Amino acid sequence: MSDSKRAAADRLLSRLRSSANVSVDKPEKPRRNRPQAVGRRVADFSALPEYQALRVQRATADMLKIDVPFFRMHDGRAADTTIIDGHTVVNFSTYDYLALNGHPRVVAEAKAAIDRYGTSVGASRPTAGERPVYRELEAALAKFHGVEDALSFVSGHATNVSVIGALLTAKDVIFADALAHNSLIEGARLSGASCLIFPHNDVDALEALIREHRPRFRRAMIAIEGLYSMDGDAPDMERLIALKRRYDAWLMVDEAHSSGVLGERGRGIAEEQGIDPGEVEIWMGTLSKAFASTGGYIAGSRALIEFLKTHCSGFVYSVGMPPVMAASALAALQIIDQEPARVAALRANGSLFLQRARAAGLDVGPSIGASIVPVIVGDTLTTVVLSNRLLSHGLYVTPIIFPAVGEKQGRLRFFITARHTAAQIEAAVELTAGELSRLRKEPPLFTNLAQAGG
Repeated sequence: MSDSKRAAADRLLSRLRSSANVSVDKPEKPRRNRPQAVGRRVADFSALPEYQALRVQRATADMLKIDVPFFRMHDGRAADTTIIDGHTVVNFSTYDYLALNGHPRVVAEAKAAIDRYGTSVGASRPTAGERPVYRELEAALAKFHGVEDALSFVSGHATNVSVIGALLTAKDVIFADALAHNSLIEGARLSGASCLIFPHNDVDALEALIREHRPRFRRAMIAIEGLYSMDGDAPDMERLIALKRRYDAWLMVDEAHSSGVLGERGRGIAEEQGIDPGEVEIWMGTLSKAFASTGGYIAGSRALIEFLKTHCSGFVYSVGMPPVMAASALAALQIIDQEPARVAALRANGSLFLQRARAAGLDVGPSIGASIVPVIVGDTLTTVVLSNRLLSHGLYVTPIIFPAVGEKQGRLRFFITARHTAAQIEAAVELTAGELSRLRKEPPLFTNLAQAGG
């Protein structure tokens, strides 16, 4: 950065701090005449440095007239299209991979579950007791994954956090892929286990890490995803299984984005790569993507499930999943089993998007074109502006920016579904490539930022 631009940026930040009446250096001192509660300190969260930094970011966006692209208000059902501010736009930001959200059968089963059970079971399952729909769903999930048993949770994120927390302690170690989901890392923190990160999908680096550190720990777990949510690529399961055998480690596969997507019948990465699902100790998945519901689950051996039912805090101390959600997921599973053409349609659409995007010169990273195709843009401002411009042309796709990805790895993450049409896909790629090309020919956004501070 040149001295002139640095000085301009400093002037802008000073102006922003003044206009926002915040300090990013130290919290504002409380006024002497401010009333204080007797015997306790009044917390002022607006004084947090992180909150002050957020206000500066928002003020910067306001000054550059950049709309914040998150938390937009939608009206109606999330599908291949959605309604924003009264306008119908093509939607590439939904997890509804198999187009089952709003399916008549799913809706009917959900309504029937409400009529029968209400909207809540009122307590945890150990306390409130079981409902037949739970057992039916878990049996279907176990069959889907080709293992002995399964257990459903009220939250997908909490599934990973609490299951890892239940299985590992400070005596143990978890080896996590660098792009593993936040919930896997948070689970490692909760457990107290040492968490060692290996470069994304680098099995050789993982083996070197395990070889060095495994002997010092009681238990070891390798945590990966079946389809990575940011890059849309997949791990080499055969090599990972051989590795976990060699070093006596558990293998945990987060199939949040691969269940219902990979494999001819949507059975996930085990079917996609032709491995025995029994070789993986812990299959994790969410019900909020292909299964048109919400919540999470673990599938594996009967012993694992029995252990979690009594030792996993996220299950034992959490209210049971609303029966309506269990019934919705069960209906979706049954439809997937009976209509494999949905998976074929999804994969065809993903392949088409990937092919067209590459032909248009877009950077799609290592995506295999299953259901997630990122278009890597670079810096945060350019990524956000591109997203906003696409929306103005009737295309909704949200940006993924730092810290969710690296500082120069900002991207638009396209979620492909079985409901998207070839025309929608081709138009989306053409529009994205055209707007990105035009944006890159304009003066850098930082130049505008510096000028605004001058």
